[in-house]
Amino acid sequence: MTALSLHELATVVAGATPVQAVAEATRMAQAAEVAGLSRVWVAEHHGMPGVASAAPAVLAAHLAARTTTIRIGSGGVMLPNHAPLVVAEQFGTLEALHPGRIDLGIGRAPGTDLKTARALGRGNANQFPDDLVELIGYFTGASEQLAMPGRGPLPEIWLLGSSTYSAHLAGMLGLPFSFAYHFSPEPLEAALATYREQFRPSAVLEEPHVMLGVAVVCAPDDDEAAWLAGPSRLSTLFLRQGRPAQLPSPEEAAAFPYTPAETSLIDHACASHVVGSPERVAEGLAALADRTGADELMLGARLFDVADRERSVALTAAASGIRPRPVSVAASG
Repeated sequence: MTALSLHELATVVAGATPVQAVAEATRMAQAAEVAGLSRVWVAEHHGMPGVASAAPAVLAAHLAARTTTIRIGSGGVMLPNHAPLVVAEQFGTLEALHPGRIDLGIGRAPGTDLKTARALGRGNANQFPDDLVELIGYFTGASEQLAMPGRGPLPEIWLLGSSTYSAHLAGMLGLPFSFAYHFSPEPLEAALATYREQFRPSAVLEEPHVMLGVAVVCAPDDDEAAWLAGPSRLSTLFLRQGRPAQLPSPEEAAAFPYTPAETSLIDHACASHVVGSPERVAEGLAALADRTGADELMLGARLFDVADRERSVALTAAASGIRPRPVSVAASG
């Protein structure tokens, strides 16, 4: 059985607010815990009307406080936007607050457009390997500079990527590797081969460990799942056209006047998405895990209604043989 987890963007749907988005992200973390998923990661994106997860450390702290056993972390912190020492202190604090439950997923992209990257004040991806080594050094004690909290118990450190570049670096440093299959499926085989070939055992990991991000929409039947996937498909089009927006409703997506070229673009961009009934989704995820040897799959569930998102996660987990957790009083608060 392949472990399943949740990738959470704090989605802002059309007509809603960031307040609602963060509340729904909390519901999703709790639903993932009840469904038996292994972890919930929040992504760092900036300047996007439909995403309210610009501050992963802050949101992760809230989600960890509203759950009890599931791992919580970043998927990821975009390191070019931050001083490594600050990231070490933030996630060292999270690990101190929630020992043994914190993940630190690190990415190389700025997570936004160039204008916003300049406003963030750093954004130098060329320094990424050095910054990553510096960051790890704060946790391990290799750095002479003290990160407090930070040095001591480590969060689980992952490297995220969508190409062979990060795969090579993750292997060289002996880190677990999370590949963004949900939006960059073409380099998958090459990236995983590179990671496994370059892997060197480290203090944190003895053997290669792979997670794949997968966009999933699961509903009781294929027709309903296709209907619920409409907003994500339209949102993908808007993003590819350089005009990101709040997540549209299924009705807006169904009524949109797509051109043949736009339909072709969406079909290509969403070809790796797994959409359908519980049986179809479970089969698709199992086939992906078998084909790639992935140790874990991280589900992205961008549906308009939070109840549909919760149901999608629960149906996927159950169909995949994941055992649910008992509901706890602390997690329901």
